[in-house]
Amino acid sequence: MSAIASVLEAAGFATFLPHRDGLEAYVLRMAGMPTPKPLAPLRARIDMAIFSLDAFELLERCAAVVCNLNGRVPDEGMIVEASLAYAAARPLVLFKDDMRAPFAGHDNSMLTSLAKGRIINKINEIPAAVREALSRKTARCPLSGELMEAVAYGRRISSVLERLPREAGKKRWSDEVLSRVMEEALTEQ
Repeated sequence: MSAIASVLEAAGFATFLPHRDGLEAYVLRMAGMPTPKPLAPLRARIDMAIFSLDAFELLERCAAVVCNLNGRVPDEGMIVEASLAYAAARPLVLFKDDMRAPFAGHDNSMLTSLAKGRIINKINEIPAAVREALSRKTARCPLSGELMEAVAYGRRISSVLERLPREAGKKRWSDEVLSRVMEEALTEQ
């Protein structure tokens, strides 16, 4: 995804990568750790904040969406992002240069049909595909009430993040420190 962003940025596009620019950058290290019961409500709020910020960026700030289908099966979050873009009539480009796929060399038609089966397979062709998708711009579709609430929440989160120093909170703590914090949280149940 970083390579895709680099190609787009070199072509003059601004990019948003959730793992680089979103809340994931602040909490990703804890993603694989079990959540102690007392922290479960906090985890649900973090998940909603991640979804809301990503929905805001995707539906209000991004002119087009590029989805990376690489892997035997595409990332679950990317599938949601592609579906949201499609449902909201945002220009969508699918990219895959990986031959792995679950259905005899083909990805799920429910996903590939979002771009009418057109999949870009050379990374340097992505900027032209984005420009072409933008030229077919269609009228934006209204969002559901719940999605509009999530986007509004994401807008507030984005505003807070923009005021933080560039690397605030993105410190990479050692696994030992994270394990200790989680162990202490578990013993306080």
